[in-house]
Amino acid sequence: MRSGYTLPVFACAAAVAALHWLRQRQSLQVAMVDLIEPAQVAEILVEQVAGLSDGMALAVTRSDPGDNLDLTRDTPIWALVEWGGVEGEQVTIKGGEGIGKQLNADNQPAIYSYAQKLLRENLSRLLAPTEKITVTVILPEGRSLALRTSNSAFGVVEGLSLLGTTGISQPLSTPAQLDAFRQELQHKASQFNSLVFCIGENGLDLAPKIGINPEKLVKTANWLGAMLVEADRLGVKEILLFGYHGKLLKLAGGIFHTHHHLADGRREILAAHCALAGLNLADIEVVFHSATAEAALKHLRTLDSSTGSDWVNQVYSAIAQTIDTRSQEYIQSHSKRGAAATICGSILFDRDRKIIVKSKTACNLLENLC
Repeated sequence: MRSGYTLPVFACAAAVAALHWLRQRQSLQVAMVDLIEPAQVAEILVEQVAGLSDGMALAVTRSDPGDNLDLTRDTPIWALVEWGGVEGEQVTIKGGEGIGKQLNADNQPAIYSYAQKLLRENLSRLLAPTEKITVTVILPEGRSLALRTSNSAFGVVEGLSLLGTTGISQPLSTPAQLDAFRQELQHKASQFNSLVFCIGENGLDLAPKIGINPEKLVKTANWLGAMLVEADRLGVKEILLFGYHGKLLKLAGGIFHTHHHLADGRREILAAHCALAGLNLADIEVVFHSATAEAALKHLRTLDSSTGSDWVNQVYSAIAQTIDTRSQEYIQSHSKRGAAATICGSILFDRDRKIIVKSKTACNLLENLC
């Protein structure tokens, strides 16, 4: 399978090419980008470079995610670079048209830590100590492409995110990628008895911020069932399932491959747990007919706020316990280790990356994961 690169790499390459024009008044055909993670250099084709004034240049690259089925394939990425910037910062980074805005962070551009680090480290090497630049990343097709993503579920609107922890584009649903995830799991299992499974980049980004050792993180994408079985086969003692509630709650319904094309029982699972908790029929119907899991959670929070009830805690604590139980049953059904089989706990967070609930088992596991 041919690998490609993530959007932050192409944004960085465009910025490098634009800065090169400002310094040399020459157009680069290929920009070199140190990926940082992994430790390798990428050669990125530059489609176009234009000087807009003596102190401003624009460069264009085009996304190539390799064989990954990514909706950003061939989309143009622009970087506008100009001299000057914010006091105290050598490289100031801004989000232009097509870069999403974070509703939970005062509409800050959705340019996350890896992308920021990539831009700053690559560009600062090309600047004298006293020089400053401002980089504005633009995705001309970002606003329309965002309508085909789940960005809004995470509070990102009006565009795409520059999200990720690596420069290599990783297809999340192909068998070849499952093999890659298993290899990573095998490597981590040889080092640690306790690991954290994260479905996607949001979990990988949030987990270290709550004190979890980043070396113990394993990306699973939608392959949770296969990865749990593999972890047990490798003798891992403990797994913490750490993820967005709209994905992870599927496990409470026995759905262990979480891609929406294969199975989706989120509203049924939520409604069932609401009924078991004693919620009235009218509110159960609202939950069941909610367009997203986030909308259902918002309704429960509104009830708690207006009536002084505790529905979010009751419902989601029950869901987390069910996730733990169903995961344990799933592992046991494939395990030959008996009582020594891998133990599972779960932590669910919302679109604002705020923790909703930690299962009792998760609380016990956290001490071994920090």
